[in-house]
Amino acid sequence: MARVLLGVSGGIAAYKAVELTRLAMAAGHSVRVVQTGASLRFVGKATFEGITGAPVLVEEFDPDPARGGFPGDPEPGHAAISHLELVRRADALVIAPASANTLAKLAGGHADNLLTSAALACTAPLVLAPAMNNHMWEHPATGANVETLRLRGATIVEPETGPLASKGEWGAGRLADPATILARLESVLAGGSSALTGLRVLVTAGGTREPIDSVRYVGNRSSGRMGVALAAEAAARGAEVALVGANLAVPVPAGVRSVPVETAAQLRDAVEAEFDSADVLLMAAAVADFRPAGPAADKIKKTGREGLTVELEPTDDVLAGVSARRGAGQTLVGFAAEHGEGGAEHARDKLVRKGLDAVVLNDIARPDIGFDTEQNEVTVITAAGERPVPMGPKSAIAAVILDEVEGLRTAQKAQA
Repeated sequence: MARVLLGVSGGIAAYKAVELTRLAMAAGHSVRVVQTGASLRFVGKATFEGITGAPVLVEEFDPDPARGGFPGDPEPGHAAISHLELVRRADALVIAPASANTLAKLAGGHADNLLTSAALACTAPLVLAPAMNNHMWEHPATGANVETLRLRGATIVEPETGPLASKGEWGAGRLADPATILARLESVLAGGSSALTGLRVLVTAGGTREPIDSVRYVGNRSSGRMGVALAAEAAARGAEVALVGANLAVPVPAGVRSVPVETAAQLRDAVEAEFDSADVLLMAAAVADFRPAGPAADKIKKTGREGLTVELEPTDDVLAGVSARRGAGQTLVGFAAEHGEGGAEHARDKLVRKGLDAVVLNDIARPDIGFDTEQNEVTVITAAGERPVPMGPKSAIAAVILDEVEGLRTAQKAQA
């Protein structure tokens, strides 16, 4: 099994790191713990030392009686510099909880305590489990720091939504369940395999165009960026990805099979052809609800016309259609672009009415997110509740959505 170096930073969630340590050791891993000075206000060294059977280090110049070794290792022959020897031997560095302050330091490359020095010197995989007040988690600075760390290769175990430390407070920022953190760690140790590895993932992206004549069409402003980001992230997690793309403004990611379409009818046909073999459907495309009833075969001339009336007819509900024939083990995620207040209620109605596992809600009333932008801010709605995802690059939003999909599939297997 693995040598796990656990970093514990300051915050009330530090007590959950004790359970994480216990679970990791029960799974056969060898654990050493490094604490920040602030974390000692919540959990003392003796607790971790009692569980791991190894000394806990706090200060950079603390002597290490184990000389950088992990439980079960032969005793090292010399007293190496503690943080360098610990990270040299570690198979992974996990920081749980990772406070807002620690995330900022890591993103900035600071090395002002033993934990941040160890992280800077570590070449092993880095797993970060943030925990903080919801306002701190949702602050743009924290979002930027998390995205910086994610782009550098860190695995982020997103915090959960629920009651927070202060009485009466509720929101995103709760440390993920220790079992969830351990599962992500073991996935990283296994080479990055995830619950999506080897699965067939079908993604739709972009906006359909419904012809009025041979030149003009009824369409929308979707660029396909969100769906493309989902396809890229699913492929990175080892899935076999098919992307049904309607008029994409961005390139199809490498390693993703492209199925180009233009109209809602073509998208319906492509999804129906791919659906039965798919394990996961991510319906991110903006599919037209209506189309011109009698499109002209050639260009409608302006000459001699005082006006033009276009009669619209409804298109087929693609997602409802495939959901009605879904098989056991399939996971279906819809997307809801809602304008202003009442969006959550509409999205939850869609979840139930179409028999979905999740709906990703995005408020298109805001000009800085949603259609044809690089940023997004969504809420993932499931039967279990709502998970707000703060504004960030669509690549980061895609990672959170697929974390939710992995969680849904894990729960589905447990219930099977």
